[in-house]
Amino acid sequence: MKLVEVTPENAVKETFFCIKNTKKQGFKDKLKWFKKSYKEGLKIKILKNDEDKMIGFIEYVPAIKAWRPIDADNYMFIHCTYIYAKKDRNKGYGSILIEDAEKEAKTKGMDGLCVITSKGGWLANKTLFENNGFEQLEAKDRFELLSKTWNSSAKKPKFYNWTNQQKKYKGWHLLYTDQCPWNEKSAVAILNVAMDYGVDLKVSKINTVEEAKMAPSGFGVFNLLHDGKLLEDHYISATRFRTILKKELDMSK
Repeated sequence: MKLVEVTPENAVKETFFCIKNTKKQGFKDKLKWFKKSYKEGLKIKILKNDEDKMIGFIEYVPAIKAWRPIDADNYMFIHCTYIYAKKDRNKGYGSILIEDAEKEAKTKGMDGLCVITSKGGWLANKTLFENNGFEQLEAKDRFELLSKTWNSSAKKPKFYNWTNQQKKYKGWHLLYTDQCPWNEKSAVAILNVAMDYGVDLKVSKINTVEEAKMAPSGFGVFNLLHDGKLLEDHYISATRFRTILKKELDMSK
């Protein structure tokens, strides 16, 4: 096994694991986002086997630059980690990736690691992290905040209250970032459906860490709302949005 670090120079060759087609708009958007975030300490590492086949990946960043609604001074934050094939899971590969993030955090003199987990889509289950010495600090909606620290006197990470942020979004709103390369495709599909139904959907892109930390959902990088109510916190298909839209419109009658 070997860990390959993705950099702005080799990203087109190595890809981002979660999106491999470099011609896709999502890859181009992620690359632009990555180049900026890389300067702020963000790391993407891809785990490969001896045949150079990609097994999994991890993306982590100093928590003050994390695109999630967390307050965690002097911690490293894991944005995403994933082992692709089921046959490769439960073999310790996830632990290899987490250990790399821990090593980086210790090298930088940080107090610990933290991560947001969920049983729902697009995030790892907390079991992997608990097996690697993490403990749960907080739970809100479908999300858990876990951390592993080697400094007992360090301030513990905590969630920002994203529920309070939801109240300011009246009407239909979609806010998203390029941290996830699949958000743009979803945003275009949702907007087209909204136009078909004559719905005034306000679409805006979250462009800074500060905006992401104040996002109206626990995932932070994708937020679909209607009159202050969060409808989805991760990218969805046009079909899924059509179902949501019909339900909301029926409720408004």
